Order: sequence, then structure tokens, then C-alpha cells
Amino acid sequence: MELTLGITGASGTVYAYRTLQMLAASGAVETVHLIMSGTAATVAQVEMGVNLRDPNADKINRWLGLPADSKFIRFWRLDNLAAKPSSGSHKQAGMIIVPCSMGTLGAIASGAGTNLIHRAADVCLKESRRLVIVPRETPYNAIHLENMLKLSRSGAKILPASPAFYHRPQTIGELVDHLCFRILDQFDIPHSKNTVWTGEEVGEV
Repeated sequence: MELTLGITGASGTVYAYRTLQMLAASGAVETVHLIMSGTAATVAQVEMGVNLRDPNADKINRWLGLPADSKFIRFWRLDNLAAKPSSGSHKQAGMIIVPCSMGTLGAIASGAGTNLIHRAADVCLKESRRLVIVPRETPYNAIHLENMLKLSRSGAKILPASPAFYHRPQTIGELVDHLCFRILDQFDIPHSKNTVWTGEEVGEV
């Protein structure tokens, strides 16, 4: 399987980090085309203390803990509209945008994209490929909600960065992983079943 993953400047870089690690470990994904917005590196520095400015495949591999010579990540510049994900003739399973800023959401919803993340998402919609958008904002205003509804009606899957607690997480990492598992579910990519709801009744506490 081949996927595109976009990272924007919304809060929640750790979701992208863990999703990429899980995709690499899944055995189901051969290549990820990675695109980062201009502010994604700033947010990564603030939230995770990692320097992703002037990124390249080697720097991304080190960040993810992958071998230096790994070919799993194919990095594309944001302004490279000749990149593979920009064409519908390049076959792939779909795209994940995690986290997704409201600016990126609005650009895709309007159909007036100006960069490779916007274009790659538009390609997924026009080719009826899976597009998973993980918005990270609170509260949502009416424009945000209308844009999400427009994209949902166009075929995108809106998967907000909303943590669940039924698996009784003990760490922030467990909260993050649960959301990333839900992202992988959208492409039927195998992962740990530790947080899957079993349907068992919960007794009185």
C-alpha cells in the first residue's frame, strides 16, 4: 500500500509522529509520501522539541527512529506541484492529513488550493480515494463546521482529534495511540487491539 500524509501547523504533531511510526511498523504500507506545511516545523519544535526545519528524508527518518537508509518516507516540498501525489494518474490508497489546521481544511473545502497538501487532497476527492482529515481545533465556529460538512459530503472522512477514555488510558501516549489506531482503521491497516471495545458490560465500581 502507498499513502500520502500531510502535516499542517495545527497543534498535535505527536499524532502525525505516532501515525507515521505505526504505518512503518504495520507491514501493510510500503511508501508514505510526506508533505509538511510551512508552520508544521514551528509547531513540532514547540510541542516535541524536534527541529524539522529544512526537512529531508534523512532528518524525518531520524525523527521517527527509522534506519538512516530507509526508503519508507518519500519527502516532497510543499511548493512542488509536480510531485507524485499531485496527479490522479499516480495510484495510491489515499491520504491522511494529521493534524489538519482550519486554514488547510478551508482551502480544500473551497477547491482553491495553493500548495501540494491542498492539491493531493483534491486529487483523492476527485479520484474517489480515501481522504482522512484529522482536524485539531476547539471550539469549532460555524465556518469550520460547514467546511467539514462540505468535505464529508464530498467523500472525505472527518476524524477529529478527540480522545476516548473507555480503555482507561494511564498516559498521554495511550491517548495518542488510540486516536492513531482509529486513523489506521480507515485503511484497514493492522495495529494493536489493546484499545478495541470488546462489548463486555462494565460492572459497578
